[in-house]
Amino acid sequence: MPTKLTLTIEQAVIDKAKKYAKERERSLSDIIENYLKVLTQERDPVEDELTPIVKSLKGSFKAPKDMDYKKELADAHGKNLSAL
Repeated sequence: MPTKLTLTIEQAVIDKAKKYAKERERSLSDIIENYLKVLTQERDPVEDELTPIVKSLKGSFKAPKDMDYKKELADAHGKNLSAL
């Protein structure tokens, strides 16, 4: 059940965070909640290799079902990855 939380944060940080959230079509509350989940979850040694920011963004990107990630990687790097 969502509960309201009041935080005291510098206005410049809030402004940048709101812009960041808007650009990613996410709410600031969602980003902060996911970040706090990452900080408070039990640690998995493999997950420790990711920074908290990367962990908080994990799962936020929804790729189209028909996306060919190998082709996208090859196009982005100008290489032939058909051997993968």
